[in-house]
Amino acid sequence: MNGQLRDGVVEIAGNARQQFYDARGYGTPDGGNSIRVSRVEAAHLLFRGDLDYIVDGGSHFDFEAFFLDSASAVDRFALRFLVYAELRDRGFYLSPAREGWPGEDDSEWTDLTVYPRGTKPGDGKPAHRIVVVGERASVPAAELGGVTLAVVDEESEISYFETSQPEFDGGTTYQPPDSLAGSLIDDRVVVWDSPDGFFDHGFYGQPLTAREAIVDSAVQLSLVEAAGLAAEGHLDLKDVGGPAVEAIRERGRAVEGERFDRRLTVYRALRSQQVVPKTGFKFGADFRTYNTVESVEDLPHSECLVRVVEADHAFDPRELSLDVRLAGGVRKRMVFALTGANEEVEWLTVSRLTP
Repeated sequence: MNGQLRDGVVEIAGNARQQFYDARGYGTPDGGNSIRVSRVEAAHLLFRGDLDYIVDGGSHFDFEAFFLDSASAVDRFALRFLVYAELRDRGFYLSPAREGWPGEDDSEWTDLTVYPRGTKPGDGKPAHRIVVVGERASVPAAELGGVTLAVVDEESEISYFETSQPEFDGGTTYQPPDSLAGSLIDDRVVVWDSPDGFFDHGFYGQPLTAREAIVDSAVQLSLVEAAGLAAEGHLDLKDVGGPAVEAIRERGRAVEGERFDRRLTVYRALRSQQVVPKTGFKFGADFRTYNTVESVEDLPHSECLVRVVEADHAFDPRELSLDVRLAGGVRKRMVFALTGANEEVEWLTVSRLTP
């Protein structure tokens, strides 16, 4: 059996509909018993020996010739073929996410649509919407929510990353008082007389303690914690003219530039959802988060690592893989906070996936 290449699509006649479409989910019907298949599907049929050759004008292409021709004609064809072939080997039916195919997708970013095992193209909700990239590609963060990223490395190994837009389920109900007073000292703020529960139940700051200290109520706040409290009207500064929040913001910008404002936006967004953010420095992230803190003495493990990036950030797949691997290694979820204008935050979570 052979196929005819026309306008980038391979037409297969004979009993192709029954043999390839009905039985195994290749292509899309083309009237009668004929079907149309994409280049990647046709290459796979050649690779398996289900097709003998592809006719293009006066040329007859075997697998090698057709693969080379397709690689020169279609962007990322070799990468798409590797992912398509591996998922087929894993027992999935899948189809190109292109107009007129069962896997048609609204996003031009999606390459392949994968269906749950045991279902055919077009039956029910897809299991995965696959975006195929090489390890040296630039991946826009804003395009990732709801797709599965298939990264093909230089040795043709494939890593899969599931991406989604998470929801936080915070349950930390502690409310700080409106009468806190602190001193701005270098890159932190000290609240000398913190109220009961401020650290123990709100998990704000870090106590200033020593074994034989006579001071037992002083708490050190990071600049982002202090700015968050000041912005909500809970904290004033001693011996500082003007609003406390502006003085702390100014110090924060001096310490880390414009990133401070973006981190503050994310910090406040998390606190507004009753989630407690604490520094993620030990994990190479901006924050680690706790959904529910009732008492620091009975502190649960943090659930997420949060990295703050700009809304137009583009990932290097190696950078993304490193972050996700680190988060998984410490049993946490990797979350990226995409910060835009007007203090808007879009959330993106990424995790490794084995289809």
